[in-house]
Amino acid sequence: MTLSPKSGTPASRDNIDFAQLAQDIKTWGSELGFQQVGITDTRLDEDEAHLLNWLGNQHHGEMRYMAAHDGKRSRPRALVPGTQRIISVRMDYWPEQADPAGNVLEDPARAYVSRYALGRDYHKVLRKRLQKLAGRIAEQVGPFGFRAFTDSAPVLEKAIAQKAGLGWIGKHTNLINRREGSWFFLGELFTDLPLPIDTPADNHCGSCQACIDICPTQAIIAPYRLDARRCISYLTIELHGAIPVELRQGIGNRIYGCDDCQLICPWNRFARPSDEKDFTPRHRLDSRTLIDLFAWDEAAFLRYTEGTAIRRIGHISWLRNIAVALGNSPASEAVTRALQARSSHPSELVREHVQWALVRLPERHAPFV
Repeated sequence: MTLSPKSGTPASRDNIDFAQLAQDIKTWGSELGFQQVGITDTRLDEDEAHLLNWLGNQHHGEMRYMAAHDGKRSRPRALVPGTQRIISVRMDYWPEQADPAGNVLEDPARAYVSRYALGRDYHKVLRKRLQKLAGRIAEQVGPFGFRAFTDSAPVLEKAIAQKAGLGWIGKHTNLINRREGSWFFLGELFTDLPLPIDTPADNHCGSCQACIDICPTQAIIAPYRLDARRCISYLTIELHGAIPVELRQGIGNRIYGCDDCQLICPWNRFARPSDEKDFTPRHRLDSRTLIDLFAWDEAAFLRYTEGTAIRRIGHISWLRNIAVALGNSPASEAVTRALQARSSHPSELVREHVQWALVRLPERHAPFV
């Protein structure tokens, strides 16, 4: 956990101006491509109570890792002993170059991929920048204790970011920034430096419930309460088995994740496009047709998703998701042919979803020669 300074002589902590260091850290963070940097302490008592209630209601579904780690998720000092402060960062990812999200969602023949997953895997991008930020700090103060995270360990990222002043947790349970919306990634540096902390962000959702009303599967069961078992992001990414039949129609043409609650959020009118080249859409994943993607064999899937977050779901879940989307698309000879081509797939999971799609299509076609 200790980083050695790259150059210079380690400074005594008695001589460190921590207020100035905090300002320097924010400057260095900006230079490294983070749009905002905040600092907070390790107390997450209220958030721990919310987490325990959520888990008690089984709203995490198959995400057993959310209940693991003996409470360390909400207790940073237990996760990384010696932690005094957490440096929270955000990096915008809205891909301006992508085909407009609304255009894709309104075309049932095309595949919708959540905007965050169109480019390079954000874990790699943020982790590398956080390590560089730690290096800059070490150059200034000498060796110090730290550990970098970005959605990669039991960390309550949104709760930490809210306490650090980066935004507030909205009714859809995503973090919202008053000036820049919610299209951003989060990362953290747990550190043993006694830095001054920032003021937590206030909530500005007011009476708005657009995100609740728009959710295709009614996964936001109440303000600030998400039942992940109904969430399309969970169903298409985290769930490993069959997608519940009663939720398949609501998935529409979304094959990896869902952005509806963010697309409708009025605060995202302030969102700014990302200039990070790593988040530029790859392999036209912002505009491909369902039939085109359904034709990928496993080798093609691995080749075209290399370096992206999509690869983690595997080829079987990829086909499962697209089969559902094809079942929700208008019937055509091409759609039926595509589904029939997978009707004898070795995976029972794929076969079941293909059969559902063939039965669901409003028009029937005899087998084609």
